[in-house]
Amino acid sequence: MADTETVYVGQGGDVPLPPSIRERAGISAGSPVTLEARDGMVIVRTSYLDPEIYTPERKAEFLLSNAVDAADYAAACSEVRKMGLDPGRIVHHPPAGV
Repeated sequence: MADTETVYVGQGGDVPLPPSIRERAGISAGSPVTLEARDGMVIVRTSYLDPEIYTPERKAEFLLSNAVDAADYAAACSEVRKMGLDPGRIVHHPPAGV
């Protein structure tokens, strides 16, 4: 069962992590953490390595290579174009049949 506690966001956006949560997650002062915003939640994960900084081309590769079907691939191509990139110039692996 996960520990849950309610805390309040400070004026500067700081969110205190209660000791019981920090201890259970293995987080101490100075520990790197990764934050992810998803569906109205903020997920805090311990990080043991500095996060990789992805170039727009690398992000485009992920979008295109992770498409699961033709419709998903078309949507990925559209997102890549919004990034100012040409999907045809990005090295990637499109889904089968595309």
